[in-house]
Parts: sequence; C-alpha cells; structure tokens
Amino acid sequence: MMRRIAVLDAPTNLGLRPPTSTSVPGCGKAPGALRDHDLLARLRARDAGCLTPPRYDPGDWRPGDGVCHAREISGYSVALADRIGAIIDRGEFPLVLGGDCSVLLGSALAMHRLGEAVGGRIGLVFVDGHSDFRHPGNASYVGAAAGEDLALVTGRGQADLAAIEGRRPYFRDIDVVVLGIRAQDEYRLDLQAAGITTRPVPALRAEGAARTAQWAHEQLADCAGYWVHIDVDVLDPAVMPAVDAPDPGGIAFAELEILLAGLVDTPHCLGVELTVFDPDYDPDGSYAAEIVNTVVAGLAPVSVPQAVPPRLLPAAPSPQRVRSTGPATRAGLATPPNGGAGPAGAPGPGSPVGIAPFGSGEPAVDEPEAATGPATGGLAPAPVETPVPAVAVEPVGPPAAVGPGLLRRVPRADEDGTSEDDPSPSSAGIA
Repeated sequence: MMRRIAVLDAPTNLGLRPPTSTSVPGCGKAPGALRDHDLLARLRARDAGCLTPPRYDPGDWRPGDGVCHAREISGYSVALADRIGAIIDRGEFPLVLGGDCSVLLGSALAMHRLGEAVGGRIGLVFVDGHSDFRHPGNASYVGAAAGEDLALVTGRGQADLAAIEGRRPYFRDIDVVVLGIRAQDEYRLDLQAAGITTRPVPALRAEGAARTAQWAHEQLADCAGYWVHIDVDVLDPAVMPAVDAPDPGGIAFAELEILLAGLVDTPHCLGVELTVFDPDYDPDGSYAAEIVNTVVAGLAPVSVPQAVPPRLLPAAPSPQRVRSTGPATRAGLATPPNGGAGPAGAPGPGSPVGIAPFGSGEPAVDEPEAATGPATGGLAPAPVETPVPAVAVEPVGPPAAVGPGLLRRVPRADEDGTSEDDPSPSSAGIA
C-alpha cells in the first residue's frame, strides 16, 4: 500500500529579519517556485493547499521587545498544526513547503498533540546548516524566530512561542537529533550541554549519508515516531547559494538525497518540511530544479508500492511482532505497550493495533558503492552512497478508520510569563 504524499504550502517569512530596510525576505516565494518544476506531479502527491501567513510588517519592533512577529507566528503555528493534523488524519504523509524555519513551530505543535493523543513521545530530526539554538539564556538578544526555532521547540524562550496551548517543550532534548550543522557552529557546546545529539558535517560525511540516517533512527528508538525538518542551507553554498545565510562547509545535493531517503524509509517518519530556499537568489530557476530533483528522489521510499501508511510504532524490547484483537486506533496509529497511558499512567486513546519495535524489519545498512550525483558546482563531496531501496514492511492489523480531528487544537491552561528575552542591542544577522 502506498503512502500518499500531501503537499502543503506554508509560505511564511515572518521568522526572518528584512534583508534591507526597504525589502522583505523572499523565502515566502519558495513553494510556488518549487511547484513550477512539477513537484506535485512527479511525487504523485495530493495538493493540500496553501496556508497564507499574516503580512510581514515589523512595525515599531525594537531590540528588547522579544521575537519579532511573535503574535503572528503563534497564530500561524496553531493554524499550521491544524492543517498538518488534518493530513495525518487522512493517513497521508505531509510535505510542508516553507517559508522560513519558523514553520517548525507549527509542525512541533502538531507532533506534540499527536504524542499526547497516543500516549507516546515524538522525536525530531533537525537537518540544518545552523543549530538555530539562540535563546535568552545564551545570547544577548533574540528577535528572528528562524534563527531560534530549535531553541523554541525545545522549550527555551518566551511562552507565547515556546509554550503554545500550554505545551512546553514540544520536543524533549533527548528526542532531538541535529544533522548537518557546521563544525564550528556558535551554539554547538550549548547543544552538547543540553544533551541534544548532533552529527556535524565532517562526521556526517565521514560516516556517509545512509549510515547517518540509520544512526538517527537508532538515536530515536524510544520515540513513537519522528518529524523531519530540512533547511536547504545544510547544502554547501557552492551548490546552493539561494538562502538567507549561506555558510561554507555544507553537503552536496547527492548526499542530501540519500540522507532524506534513509530518514523517510520507515513508517516511523511522520512527515517532512523544507525551508529557507529563497527564489530571489535564483533568477533562472536552476536551484529550484535541483531541489525538486533531490526531493523527488529522496521521497521515493514514501511513495513506492511497498511503502506502508504512516503510523506510530513504539519501541518494544523484543523483535517479535505482537498482534492484538483490540479495536484499531484512529488514523492507524498504534499506541505504546501500556495501552496508551501517559506519563502519569492515565488511560490512553486506545488499545494497541500491532506493536513493532522501532528498528524491526530494517536491516543494518552497509555502505553502498559510490554513485555519480548531480553537478556540484565546484564542491568536491565525500564518496556518496547509492540510496538503499525501500524495504517492504508487513502491515500489522487491519486498516484503521480515519478519525476526525485527531490533532486539532486542544485548549490548555497557559503558562505564566510572556517574555524571557534579554533587552539587548540587535545584531545585524538576518536569521
């Protein structure tokens, strides 16, 4: 059974500083630019529409006011979480086209709702050229959510963004894997101190993209599933300069393709978002074409006939599959072995449909032979592996009925406090 992809545009630029005093960031044009290269047709995807963001207008924002556009980003994140939830309710695989990295807040909110609904934790694979871990505890200023998104989704920062619906954090530090940051990232030591697992570019290239994807699976073995965030500035500016903050030392398109294919080649992967491509720096559309080629090839394991619908398969201590005669859960999501009980032991949303360990059915990945990837524009990538073909996974239990509103907004008591920002001078950095 194929995993149908649903493409949702999230063309927000609210998380970035203006490139100049008279211009706005161009990444809001990215979804349209990618669609122009037949992305949906090539993925055989359903068009899930476009969530139009509020108008980009910093107004009278000044350093010390907290994150710029915070109110607008918060509202947009709730709406985006609703849309992602509707896609997952249909048993589909969401591909969210950003926009800047602040779209992660909406995805994170959707994942936290999902984890609460099934009584498990959802993890995050954060593929990005920068850690985006700036927060009031380690920086003299905050202001651009796209440079602070990882900090916000792990609970650091002002409550109106880091604790929407009273949920903080959306992802626990131990449930986050960061891939592709540069070796000298400004906040690499803060990530280490927080216990966030990282694999910078040198280690990623030394181990290979396929093995790195398998390693990321293993790091999130205790999670019921995970979301994948991809910022295209993980690519080296020699091959992808059309981003707001290009930084030397990135990976090649072929490596990103193999990494993406490895990350999505499991029913534990619940969806992917793509961010920060800026068509303003791509006048002839060549970089958009390269991105589309990479995404189509990288998502092939999702849409091949052997793929199974996305569902949560919590880790189990033994490799044997367990079948249950209990009722199916909504949207085909299996609950943990405790029947979906939450941390406090409260009853969960349903009984298990069929529980498989995180890594079951996924053989160890041997390093494939090197393959010839796309032109790298002068970048000399490390030897690149051939993507491992999708592994057919036996569906467990009967198809579950899709329940309405699984990830809809659930009002929660707000946490106190509105801002934890340090009112210090602004930086000239864009993100």
